[in-house]
Amino acid sequence: MTTSTPTGRAPVNLRDPAQLLAALPYLIGFRPENSVVALGHRAPVGNRLGLVLRGNLPRGEDEVRQARALAPKFATGAHTGVTLVVVGGRRRPGDPPPHAGFVDELADALAEFGLPVLHAMWTAEITEDAPWGCYADPECGGTLPDPRATVAAAAATGCGTVAFDSRDELAALLTPRSPDALARRAAQLARLPSPPRPEATRVSDAASEIRAAFERQLRGEGPPTDEEAVLLASALTIAEIRDVCLAMAVPPHLPAAREAERLWLTLVRELPAPERAEAAALLGYSAFMRGDGTLAGMALENALEAAPGHVLATLLKAVLERGTPPEVLLGLALAADPAGISGFGLEPVDLDSFERA
Repeated sequence: MTTSTPTGRAPVNLRDPAQLLAALPYLIGFRPENSVVALGHRAPVGNRLGLVLRGNLPRGEDEVRQARALAPKFATGAHTGVTLVVVGGRRRPGDPPPHAGFVDELADALAEFGLPVLHAMWTAEITEDAPWGCYADPECGGTLPDPRATVAAAAATGCGTVAFDSRDELAALLTPRSPDALARRAAQLARLPSPPRPEATRVSDAASEIRAAFERQLRGEGPPTDEEAVLLASALTIAEIRDVCLAMAVPPHLPAAREAERLWLTLVRELPAPERAEAAALLGYSAFMRGDGTLAGMALENALEAAPGHVLATLLKAVLERGTPPEVLLGLALAADPAGISGFGLEPVDLDSFERA
């Protein structure tokens, strides 16, 4: 399994190995284990974080294949080099860090694209006082600081971002809350008239339903009822509504964008297939624009599982897998809402006031 994280997430110091290692959970969304993480350095001077890729440590016979699959992803995006991190394994006194052969394979594969390995490091795990070391310099190493005390952790916390203890814990966010509720809602959706709303008011009616969902969310009313879930599922199939929902992903640091992402995540858990694909694609786009490639990838896979061939999810997944930075897709949100009327009437200041209350 490989997950990618576009640029734009938490800030890290690429020149401080211990701080960089401790910041990894905030870069990829969860604490990696038995993983290789490759961090691209962006042009022009290489001190900006580019594409971040995480993969499971391969078996010996798969090292060359995985190295050759990973390296081309850094050929785009104006990278000047790559830092490699191996997480997992034990280092015996006097020996180099484990998986040195795989690091060499990665270096050879990256060199074919003119990309040097600027630093290659190992750590047993991402926890306070865990040992770490360097592959090129036996004198380089030490113990990790508390990951919660890094600059990346502070920045992520300020934005409301959580670093999960494992990938499985992050994936559990997308798990249906109630399979029985999904079955009831699927049956109700199948019985809806087509179209379910009068043509003259279908967009305004759907917009009112989305706005009502945000208001219920802000009041902390919990999951939607069956009737509310069915209406929301139907609303998200309307192109004009979906476009305004896309526009809510930017600027990603504003409270309105965070509240929108919370709603899409709730609906992924509350809507049946194939209807949940719309909410999952919106969640994928929102997470991508925020710089959370891991959650974005999971959401897009969820969308395509619910509705294979879903156009938006297919497009976004291809863009994510190429390591495209979020700013390249900013136009998708701006074009979706050229008049700047996103938010369904909920101004960012209103959401901010609610959070402070």
